Amino acid sequence: MTNFYSFHGTVTAISDFFTGQNGNSEGCYKLFTLENESGSIVNFVISPSTYFVDQQMVLVGDRVTGYYDGDLPAIFIYPPQYQALVIVKDNPNQNVKVDYFNSQLVSTDGSLKLNLSPYTRILLTNGQPFSRYPANRDLIVLYGPTTRSIPAQTTPYRIIVLC
Repeated sequence: MTNFYSFHGTVTAISDFFTGQNGNSEGCYKLFTLENESGSIVNFVISPSTYFVDQQMVLVGDRVTGYYDGDLPAIFIYPPQYQALVIVKDNPNQNVKVDYFNSQLVSTDGSLKLNLSPYTRILLTNGQPFSRYPANRDLIVLYGPTTRSIPAQTTPYRIIVLC
C-alpha cells in the first residue's frame, strides 16, 4: 500500500536529470518543475518507470498532477524534489484518483467508492487485462460523474492496477 501524495500545477520547465550513473541511463530521466496557483514549486524526477496516464505527452505550459510516495524520504532542498510515480495531464472530460482501494473499493481517504460494471475496463500498466477483483490494491481510477453522497460513488470508465 503506497501512501500517495499529489501536487497539481503548471509545468514551467522540463530538463534532463542526471543520476550520476554513467552508461545507458543518460537522457532516460527528466526533471519536471511544476508551479501551482499560489506560487508553490515542486520538482518531479521522471524515471522510465513513471506511469503517464494515457501515455500523454507533457510539455511546458501543460497542467498536470504528479503523484509520489509520501512515505519515502525526500532530500531537504528547495524546491522540494520527489520521485514521480504517476503523472496525469489535465482533461476536463474525466476525473482521476490515484489511491489504495480497500476490500469495499473505497479509497484510503474515504472520498470515493467504486461501483464496477461489466463495461469497466480493468488493466495493468502495460495495457493488458487484469483478471482479478481490483480490491486491496493501489489503483489509478478514471471516472466521470459521481454521486453527492459520502463517500462519493462512481462507476469508473477504466481502472489501472499498479502491481
